[in-house]
Amino acid sequence: MRFKLPNSSARARTVIVAGTLLGALVTGGWLLQRGARTGTFTTYEGARLFENVFRHVQNEYVDAVSDSALYRKSVDGMLYELRDPYSTFLPPDRFARLNESTTGNYAGLGVEVDLRDGWLIVVAALPGGPAEHAGLQPGDRIVEIGGKQTKGWTNEEASKVLRGKPGTTVTLKIERPGASAPIELRVQRMTIHQSAVRRASLLGEGVGYIDLKAFSDSTAKELNGAITNLLSRGMKTLVLDLRTNPGGLLNQGVRVSDLFLSPGQKIVSMRGRLPESNRDYADSAVQRWPQLPLLVLVDGRSASASEIVAGALQDHDRAVIIGTPTYGKGSAQSVIPFGSEGGLKITTARWFTPAGRSITRKRPADDETDDPLPVLRERFRTDAGRTVYGGGGITPDLIAGDSTTPAAEGNFIRALGANAGHFRDAVTDYALYLKGNRAITSPDFVVTPAMREEVWQRMKARGIDIPRHVYDEAEPLVSRVIGFDIARYIFGGEAEFQRRASVDKALQKAIDLARGAKTEHDLLRKVTAQAAAADSVEGP
Repeated sequence: MRFKLPNSSARARTVIVAGTLLGALVTGGWLLQRGARTGTFTTYEGARLFENVFRHVQNEYVDAVSDSALYRKSVDGMLYELRDPYSTFLPPDRFARLNESTTGNYAGLGVEVDLRDGWLIVVAALPGGPAEHAGLQPGDRIVEIGGKQTKGWTNEEASKVLRGKPGTTVTLKIERPGASAPIELRVQRMTIHQSAVRRASLLGEGVGYIDLKAFSDSTAKELNGAITNLLSRGMKTLVLDLRTNPGGLLNQGVRVSDLFLSPGQKIVSMRGRLPESNRDYADSAVQRWPQLPLLVLVDGRSASASEIVAGALQDHDRAVIIGTPTYGKGSAQSVIPFGSEGGLKITTARWFTPAGRSITRKRPADDETDDPLPVLRERFRTDAGRTVYGGGGITPDLIAGDSTTPAAEGNFIRALGANAGHFRDAVTDYALYLKGNRAITSPDFVVTPAMREEVWQRMKARGIDIPRHVYDEAEPLVSRVIGFDIARYIFGGEAEFQRRASVDKALQKAIDLARGAKTEHDLLRKVTAQAAAADSVEGP
């Protein structure tokens, strides 16, 4: 191949580009060599290196990239290299969702929907919200929103249309099981507050149950009210469910712990680089219910403020912790708003339980291909001398829950594969059919072989082709799912919860422990005895 010699103007441009490139390579190369040699850059050297790389990418990269995109990618890359999944830049939409989760407030209809057979199905209407006032019921199929058919919509698409400014209205067309014609509803949006208390129920034998789903800015107040209400109804023991609770506001974790501890008892210690990041939080108020036995349920999705509460109550022997080890998030983040650009969520401190435990779980880095070596967990002592562990999340006093899936159920799940959603469609379709026919009259119904056969036929109609014996052998799982959906859509959320509670291993273990226990010491003695018995069976 022959190259053409450049003319004078082209030659001049070549000299300029070559000189610029050489200068950049020399200075950049020197900076890299210096950095490699010393392990650090001065602020000036680092800024100059960044500017050199930025300009070369801007001017010479094979695809054009805007300056704004390059700056954003630089921010993302810088935060990524911290290897901290909790430090991240949040664009406006994600920043808004973060604010929503910490306040519990949004503007909309107050309705929970799910996708079934490509349609939006109402799961529940928030008590006292616009959807409930308008008459929306579980099982209603929303076929139009604002005159637009909703077939094939995603949950995100529906959420954008259902939400809006308070005071504005939206028109819905619904199909209701048992109704002969579609129903049109005009619903006015309003500011909705999602309570942190997802459920407060009395389970019998004086056992109260509260499901706490988040730590938003009113969690402690709402929990206080729920406990007071259950006590007035005869509660003798409280089960506080923190499973799947991702946490939230630090101060609410402290205030929830404060409800159950005595003045002066430490709740959590924060340690960071800045003076304001170093602080010890202690109980400041007298317990309202010092004689109330307390059990706390946790699992691998209990994180952050949930772990602060569980750790404080465990270290002070104020609650029995039941379930599976928690997530292991032992750090705290600060949120810095940047106006219309979004905001920064950045780790500014690590936190420790009253006994001095860091519960941070070590997770392999992205470039690690092998499993990390097991870490010997450090032992600590509670106020009463019980052994607890640091690292790896909060380890429950009593392990309980579904740690393994029965073989037959696992075979069924694997056989379904990508058709799992169609199986759920078939179950919901059957539940709505039963609702329309008013065939089920009591929430204590039993799932029969005929019901399972009906679901099987609906599965086949949706193209699900799996061996019949695999379906039949998974009868316990299939019956549970059918029972849950029928209870939800015909009798409502409370009926579904009662049905789920009856097969919830961790909750049933808590109820069993509560039986006959009048004080927290009774619960702790039971747990210690069970742990000792388990150790003697397993042997050395």
